[in-house]
Amino acid sequence: MWRKVFLFVILSGLFTDFGLAQEDTTMQRSAADTAMFGLPADRRQSKITVLKDQILGKNYWEEKFRGNWAGIFIGVSGLDGTDYSLYPENQQDFFDPELFRSYVIDINLLQLSQGLQRSRNTIGLVTGIGLKLQSWHLDNRTSIMEGTSHIEPLELNYDDPKKSKLVLNYLNVPLLIEFQVPMKEYGNSLYFSTGVILSKRLGSHTKIKYTHEDKDYKLKSPDDYFLRSYHYSATFRIGYRWINLYASYDLQPLFNGKKGPETFPYSVGFALISF
Repeated sequence: MWRKVFLFVILSGLFTDFGLAQEDTTMQRSAADTAMFGLPADRRQSKITVLKDQILGKNYWEEKFRGNWAGIFIGVSGLDGTDYSLYPENQQDFFDPELFRSYVIDINLLQLSQGLQRSRNTIGLVTGIGLKLQSWHLDNRTSIMEGTSHIEPLELNYDDPKKSKLVLNYLNVPLLIEFQVPMKEYGNSLYFSTGVILSKRLGSHTKIKYTHEDKDYKLKSPDDYFLRSYHYSATFRIGYRWINLYASYDLQPLFNGKKGPETFPYSVGFALISF
């Protein structure tokens, strides 16, 4: 009898020690896991996920969607499909700007972005406000003027004409949808966007520069020149890190109705600075 009781006490002690040792081991392992992963034991993550978070310092998907409109862009401007059917043979091609001397500068100051996904941030809408300066460089001996019903060529008879151009200023409002492709562990994104840009003409003038008797003169003539007050254009934009390119094409002719040669402006360029 006493031998059985003594054996029961010994076995109970062994099982109790084993249970306490197992509990201590579990507690030590939980503490080690918590210290290693920085999370409670019931929320432990895999080592790969934790290492990514430590390297990146943030969760990419928790960031808000941010578009790529704001910045300073510069490009060249050209004309497509110019039709001079309104004009006699001797007035053909009077409005033919030089491509690489005609430029456009966009200063996009305000940007608003709205993501379209709940769990990700790679697709969104972008709008904002920008200012646009467009300069068309004409032949040095040709400018334009308003006629009774349409614009007409103006021949310059100065001794030494240096420059002739038409300058336009616009207020731009874009309506874009943008797609972003995360690259290199989500640190940077390749993006491309497309949509329309609504433009309001703020001003327009011709500018002539010439030399007479060794003196330089400039003539600036503000007018609307039968230009559209409002127009819209299609645009496509693409970029990665510091490389940002764009192209735009006007969906309406430059001049109102039959008030000038029917022609569609376009421009291509890149970002000097992105905000």
